[in-house]
This record gives sequence, C-alpha cells and structure tokens, in this order.
Amino acid sequence: MHHPSRRALLAAPFVLAAARAAEPEPKLAPKAAVLDKLKDLKPGRAALLGKADVVGDFNDTAKKWELHKTGPKGRDFTIKMCWAQDRGRVLFLGANHGVPHRLNDVWEFDLGALTWAMLYAPDNNRGYVDLGKDTSDVLFKDGILITKRGGPAVIAHTWWGLTYDPKRKALLFMNTWVTDRKKAVADLGGDPAELYNGPPLWAFFPDTRTWKPFKAPKPHPVAIFGGMLEYVPDLGGSVWHANNWQMKGTWLHDYEKDTWRDLKSNGGKEKEFEKQAAEPEQIGYYDAGRKLIVCQRHYDTHHYDPKKNEWAKVLVGSKDDGKTPYGHDARSVMYHDPLSGHGLLVHFETKSVWSYDPDGRKWAKQEFEGDPMPTGGKRLAYFDPAHNALVVIDGVTVWAYRYKAQ
Repeated sequence: MHHPSRRALLAAPFVLAAARAAEPEPKLAPKAAVLDKLKDLKPGRAALLGKADVVGDFNDTAKKWELHKTGPKGRDFTIKMCWAQDRGRVLFLGANHGVPHRLNDVWEFDLGALTWAMLYAPDNNRGYVDLGKDTSDVLFKDGILITKRGGPAVIAHTWWGLTYDPKRKALLFMNTWVTDRKKAVADLGGDPAELYNGPPLWAFFPDTRTWKPFKAPKPHPVAIFGGMLEYVPDLGGSVWHANNWQMKGTWLHDYEKDTWRDLKSNGGKEKEFEKQAAEPEQIGYYDAGRKLIVCQRHYDTHHYDPKKNEWAKVLVGSKDDGKTPYGHDARSVMYHDPLSGHGLLVHFETKSVWSYDPDGRKWAKQEFEGDPMPTGGKRLAYFDPAHNALVVIDGVTVWAYRYKAQ
C-alpha cells in the first residue's frame, strides 16, 4: 500500500512548501525561532512554540469579543480545521453554540509565522434560533438569508461538515442550523414561501475573502446535524455523508453544475449501509495515497472506498478496551499525516494522541517527551504537512508534536 521512504519523509515538507503558489495574502514573515524549534523537534517529542500573533482588519464586532487578542478559539462542535496546500496554511470558520457569540468570521493560521490571520471579519452577532438583536446587515435575496457583505446570515457549527477543495481554492461548509428562517424572512418583509430549502452549502474563497451560497436543485441530500463533508479528488467533488434516521446515504456534489448525486453506496442496500457506514458525530479524513476515507465514530473505525463505493466497519472498540480512542466532533479531531501515511487523532479531554494504521487496521496511543499539551477548554488542532507537525492551539498558545511512526 502507501509506505513513503525515509528520503521522501525528509524531503516532503520542502516539496510541499515549494509546491505552493505565490505567497498568499496577508503576507506573513516566518519567525526564525519557531522554524528552529520545528527543525530541531525530534520524532516522539513535543514542544511549546510560543504565543501566536493575531492580525487582521478587526471591526467592532470582532473587538467586542477580543478576537484581535485571542484569535478564534475552539467553538463547541466547531473544531475542524482544513489544510490549504496552495496557501501553506490551515483554515477555520464556524460558530459557537451561542456563548459567548455566534459569528461568521473566517480565519487562517500560519505555523512558521506563528500567526492567526482573520480573513473575514464577522457580521453582526446572531441568536440561537434567530438572526440576533441587530438584523440591519441582513438581506433576503434569491431565497437566501445573506448579509450585505455577502456572508451567511445564518451561521452553524461545522461538526465535520467542512472541507477544502484545492481545485477551486474554496473552503466548503454545510451550514446547517436551527434558525427559524421563515420567521426571519417575514420579519425582514420577505415571503417565506420563496426560501430555498435545499442543503445550505456555502463556499468561502480565501484568495478573495468572499462567500458564495449554492442552490442545488432536487434531488439533493438532507443537511443533517453532525454529517461529514469531504473533498475526494478521485470523485471530482465533495461527498456529504450521514447515517441516521434523517438520512442514510453518501452523496456527491458537482461544484460546476451545483448538482448532487446519491452514490447509492454498498449497492444501495440500506440495511448494509446502516450496518457498515459511520454515524453522525464522526471525525475523519481522506487518504489520497490509499484512496480511502477513514472515520472514527465513538469507538468504531470505518473505511469508505470511493472506487468500490463501499463503506466497511473495520474495527469495533469500547470505552474499556484501551485499544481504541473516542471519536466525536466536539471532543476530538482526526487528520491524515501524508508523510507517515497514518491518521492522527487528538482527544482533548484526555490530552492524548493516537495514531491509526489503515493497512494494519490498528490504533496506537502515543507516548511523547517534552512539553505537555495545553489544557484549555477551547483548543483547536490540525496536522501541518509543510512542517511535519501535529499542532494544538489553545487561543494563542501553540504546541507541536512530531509523530514517530512505528
């Protein structure tokens, strides 16, 4: 299967860096001290890299919640980050459950520069089931509730419904939330009958810092809470997946046509799909080497093979077995390490890191030396292939771990 050589592992960060396009905006100068720490980081060790800078054009809404000081922080069921290879940075968006805010701001993080950059300052704060106290920035246009700056007026958690499409250089977001949209439209003087009721898929373009809503015609999938959106290059688009009472299916979105197609996974046999496919709250990633989606849902591990169009539950774990980590989109994150070919899962509550070998279908808890992982309650994490590091961010405190594949 996919076993990179030692030379490939050592060269990969430089190849990835060289593959970037022109330096993205904002231009962020790398910090020599940070690069030195990353260069000296031995496999199996972790290190605190320091406090990140926070930059951007901060408006009054951002400053009210001191985002210019803290960066975005983790936001309840919004902790997924998406690597953008063409930018050499990782992207983040999505809302809290309601405390202290519900904002549609967009951020990216540059590890070498140790900097959070706000790409889109938030529009007005939203309520839990409504558009908030100040709706002066909202329009009802072409069936969509949209802000005057072009952002989503309804803003959701991401769960695992966030992915990056490198071909279109777009961050794609299934923006499903409980907002009473009919009442909101009526309050704005619009006709609720004109609401678009298909999946609320949005794109954010980091290069231009603009949003775009999609309005796919039927047939289309149900936009449930806790589903998974994942770009699969071999399929030429992004899959939206769910397996519960609301929807049992894996659908493929065609970006150019803005259409959806039910892939009818597992031969279209609902019982088999229900038995084998990952349920909501799953976390996971696409492995381009093996051409495989890998998911962890609670203590069970699932694979999806796009070529076979088949889901398989490959491991069944339990809380007490000590062999499998807990996968949950509000408590843990899971990313692909293309350098080792393994998956890396961070479970925040236990401050633990686990690796997953898809070939051996085996998990391993990592023991590491060096600085301990930050312990804050609003952490984020991602894998940075440009620097070969698993990164945990607690506000502006940044920690990195270099995985040692066994």
